[in-house]
Amino acid sequence: MTVGDMFRLDGKVALISGAGRGIGAATALALAEAGADIAVLARNEEQLRSVADAAREFGRRAIAIPTDAFQADAVQSAVDETIAEFGQLDVVVNVVGGSMPQAFLGTSDRELHNAFESNVVSGLRLARICTPHLLASGGGSIVFISSAIGHVVGRGYVAYGAAKSAVDQSTRLLAAELNPKIRVNAVAPGAILTDALEFVASNPEIKKMLESGTHLQRLGEPEDIAAAVLYLACPASSYVTGQILNVDGGLLKANLDMPFSDL
Repeated sequence: MTVGDMFRLDGKVALISGAGRGIGAATALALAEAGADIAVLARNEEQLRSVADAAREFGRRAIAIPTDAFQADAVQSAVDETIAEFGQLDVVVNVVGGSMPQAFLGTSDRELHNAFESNVVSGLRLARICTPHLLASGGGSIVFISSAIGHVVGRGYVAYGAAKSAVDQSTRLLAAELNPKIRVNAVAPGAILTDALEFVASNPEIKKMLESGTHLQRLGEPEDIAAAVLYLACPASSYVTGQILNVDGGLLKANLDMPFSDL
């Protein structure tokens, strides 16, 4: 096998949750371009169908499954549909997550709970449901999308950062528990120019602040993260597990502190 061949996923099936847009959509298309048939999950059916149509242009099979990642029955049904359609599962990518910045003293128990439900519970639930199918296929790869804020500091990110830090440790723990058949890794993005960031980055002063806070002096693109996920999903990373791959432009701290003060 050549090095180039190690980046192929021909004959494999990948499920991507949170694939309607942004990092999830870019990841789904990267895996399809590398040869994988894909199942894409998200709540917005129109967005999903657009992603699936684009994947088919690479000559791959693709199914769009509208799914609420916070409903266990819906996730189970989506995985069952994937297996019924393709007969196997080799790669699982969880992109679902997020939490709004907020001052710590204004962060309620419910908001803390929601941050962990969105970023930790939903991903572990998906991994738990998919693991028997990965094992039945002979093993595979699970990739979580974490965040730089899980290991760097900044004002206003206590709920989100704590949750993403939990994603990182969950990745390490699962890698230890599921080895050697299933590899488990995560990608930790920095400031990526998705729809969620577009509103903030449309302000030239804020955009300059975001860019100047990274060594590479630019915002990331969804494709930067998709390329990292592809590496962790394919045979090129067959000797990699339990790792958090930082794709953040070289962040040493959060490049946008929120103007909050509890003091």
